[in-house]
Amino acid sequence: MSTLAQAQAQAQVYLARVGIATPDLDARWLLEAATGLSRTTLVMQAQQELSPEQLAIYHSLIERRAAHEPVARILGQREFWGLPFKLSPATLEPRPDSETLIEAALDCGLAPRRILDLGTGTGCLLAALLTEYPQATGVAVDCSAAALATAQENFSALGLADRVQCLQSNWWEKVEGLFDLVISNPPYLARHELEQVQPEVRQFDPLTALVSGADGLEAYRAILAGLSGHLAPGGVAVLELGLGQGAGVSALAKAQNLTVKSIKNDLGGVPRALVVVKS
Repeated sequence: MSTLAQAQAQAQVYLARVGIATPDLDARWLLEAATGLSRTTLVMQAQQELSPEQLAIYHSLIERRAAHEPVARILGQREFWGLPFKLSPATLEPRPDSETLIEAALDCGLAPRRILDLGTGTGCLLAALLTEYPQATGVAVDCSAAALATAQENFSALGLADRVQCLQSNWWEKVEGLFDLVISNPPYLARHELEQVQPEVRQFDPLTALVSGADGLEAYRAILAGLSGHLAPGGVAVLELGLGQGAGVSALAKAQNLTVKSIKNDLGGVPRALVVVKS
């Protein structure tokens, strides 16, 4: 038999040995999941023995993490903007860097009535905005029916379903009307960059949500080409940028007669959120 402390320590050593970047945190989170105990209880009852069933569950979770499956995927959900979001194989895992888009939108001082989320995935961007703008409604667009189903579950769980229309569409293909705020975290990796990203991303995020043609800009071209026709007067679009893409995407925006209002850095100092308006 193993105590909670022993099981966690052994898992931490194992995860470190196979190259997991945060073995201590991951070992603890997965122990919480395997036992249903809180962090405080794990500390206070560190010498409590795990049942054989708990130990088997914990070992299975640790093996999944050792294979570089992200903790959030193992647990089935990830927090974003203080809200819980269910994950599925068809959706990206929401990441803290993307919260910069929400901050950039709020910085614009808008009072949007209608919001569009292009490539909604889990629905995290739109859900976060709808919590900040209780007067607004939204349209969640994704080309994947499976991703939309996951987003719809999340909207329902958050009490937002009656304010959201889920629309399966290839970017603007089936989108109608004008929007005060358009937001998107599109795929932005160039095809050749895929092998350079960490296995947690490469092996577990959907490729269609990661790769955007040979140069990583294909999705931006499609989004920016249709943006003017769907922005309401005074409307704003906020797009997530990949590393080093600020200049390239800004040039694409200007070619579509759009004005780059600002670029907001994420907490790591990386230009992350491009804000554009009609010229």
